[in-house]
Amino acid sequence: MDEILHPLRHWLDAIEVTNPEMAHLLCKLIPAQCPFERDVNLFGHTLFHIPPLCKLNPFYEELVSLRFRALCYLADECGEDISAYC
Repeated sequence: MDEILHPLRHWLDAIEVTNPEMAHLLCKLIPAQCPFERDVNLFGHTLFHIPPLCKLNPFYEELVSLRFRALCYLADECGEDISAYC
């Protein structure tokens, strides 16, 4: 399975963030934390907890790395405040 995914992983790792529009788009599309983790509550009592499932995504590390590169581009190259994305 890993041999099949390797070209896509390599492609994601090779993406260079070269303009602010692209960087902003990546920061908006790739969440800062797993959107699936949550507590399910009923009448103020926690029924159960759904753990973060993002690490099950075979491209998790590459996407987190791409988001980090976009944030670094905005902060270092563009001098923008990135606190809205954190």
